[in-house]
Amino acid sequence: MTTFQVKTRAAMHVLFPLVVLQALPRCHAFSPASPLTTASIRSNVNTMGIQSLADNMMQRAPTTRLNMMDPSQILTDASGFFSNVGTDNLLSFSDQGQNLAGIFFQASLLPYLTFLYFLSFRGNRIPEIGNFGFQFLLLFVLSTIPSGIVTKGTYGVSLADCDWLHGGAEALLTITNILIVFGFRQAMSAGAESETQENKIESWKVKGAAIGSALAFAGALAVGPGLGFGPHSAFLLGLGNLPSSVVESLPWVVHSEPVNALSIPTWAIHFSSVFEWIFAMNIIWNFSENSGNEKWKGLTWGMLPLHASGIAACTYHFFYNPSSLQFLVTSQAGLTLLGNITCAIAAYRIAVSNGWTLSELNPFPASKTSPKGIIVDNNAAMPLQLTEQKESDAALAAKLAALTFGTAYIVKYGELGLDVPFEQNSIAAVAIVAGIPAITAFNFYNKAQLERGEGGFSFPSFGNGDGEKSTLSMADVKKYGVSGTVAYVLTELAFWAVAFPVASTALYQSTGHWPDVISDATDRATVLGFIFAGANVARLLVPVRLGAALALAPWVDENIINRGSGSSKENA
Repeated sequence: MTTFQVKTRAAMHVLFPLVVLQALPRCHAFSPASPLTTASIRSNVNTMGIQSLADNMMQRAPTTRLNMMDPSQILTDASGFFSNVGTDNLLSFSDQGQNLAGIFFQASLLPYLTFLYFLSFRGNRIPEIGNFGFQFLLLFVLSTIPSGIVTKGTYGVSLADCDWLHGGAEALLTITNILIVFGFRQAMSAGAESETQENKIESWKVKGAAIGSALAFAGALAVGPGLGFGPHSAFLLGLGNLPSSVVESLPWVVHSEPVNALSIPTWAIHFSSVFEWIFAMNIIWNFSENSGNEKWKGLTWGMLPLHASGIAACTYHFFYNPSSLQFLVTSQAGLTLLGNITCAIAAYRIAVSNGWTLSELNPFPASKTSPKGIIVDNNAAMPLQLTEQKESDAALAAKLAALTFGTAYIVKYGELGLDVPFEQNSIAAVAIVAGIPAITAFNFYNKAQLERGEGGFSFPSFGNGDGEKSTLSMADVKKYGVSGTVAYVLTELAFWAVAFPVASTALYQSTGHWPDVISDATDRATVLGFIFAGANVARLLVPVRLGAALALAPWVDENIINRGSGSSKENA
């Protein structure tokens, strides 16, 4: 090894930890559900301390060039990228440590590591692949460091505005959530206690595929700029994007997309992460039944702020990442810190309930056969209670695909007919960030109430006499056959026939004119808002509508379905 190589390696040993320590908590945030997401990268920062250190060490190395083999054009471009970045660009996000978002993101790392520690306690019987999914998130976070370096050093933009790197890094978060969902579902239906060689091989295949995807992204990151990818090149070459001529011909479109608009693949990756995180929250809630430990439901509640953090990131992208809505990044950082803390607390409660004590922190236990250790090991060896999945993996994947791509197309091209995304309306942004997680929280609250028999939107039983409560569902309506179905359809039509005039009247009372949804973009946005609110109100009134349908079913049967047959019987 030459003197140059020795000194260069010494320089890297000094610089690399400093770069990672400063960059790790500040890499750009993406989505849904990431406990370690971070703020957008900033430029023009003072890095003279690290720069001086690098210059000093490089001056002490020989100036002769190291003879190397002629590299290919791709490797030349990749090396040229790293030589051109310099420490100014390597530390381009170090100013995040001086603002509130940076402080939040730095502080969020320790709670997440604490969460991983308690979650991995052997007594918890957490599924291996599910646990690996939570750990894989760290690899996603690490991937955002070189991604940020490329976007700032090569393109001079933030990671949020570089679509092909943005979507590629976000894909690793999607893989994280898929691992969590897949791991828990597999354990709940097939059992996590099986240690057969076949299951071990299957587990390593899943892990290997996940790690392979991370390596593939790293390779794309290294050679992408040399292959001609620009700052606004679309992720996956914009697969699924509508041609500009088609977009312009859409009747509702009144705006043109900014250059930093997310592509369909990138939007799909974002919404996939959001929906997968919700699926994971629900599966972990149900895992409490399989494990016999209600404390797992606390982890679902602990994951809620991270869901809100992901919504904040998507909202920032919905408004095309404007600097005027930078508070969304700060909110995302604060929710990330809060979510990591609540998840750590939830994992601690799970671990304690399964036998964790302070003695577990001792790396040199007094005895390998201590009574407490034996109890914990016995609990860890207990099999999970298996349950039959309500829907197959294929059905769940189809649902996820429909939600993902449907939402991606609606948001990407639907917002071009609205003024709100281009006005950078902070009130609308806050409403989105607060409203969607509130609906998610309400659903889990209602689920808990119904499980305890203490409420929820249910009708009391009349004359049962057994003290149990019953709830209405479509199964009750279907008992009336065709009459029940027709009654339900009539009830729905009546509900929406009343809802639309009420919404139009509300708009008239507030603005002084009736809605013009054809040519007025503001009215379209307002009506969409009423529809969104109405849909949630309608969701709350489902039991009332079902009750109305049941009450109407006998009349429908007598006066519509069997009207003719009754007259025929009388004539006979």
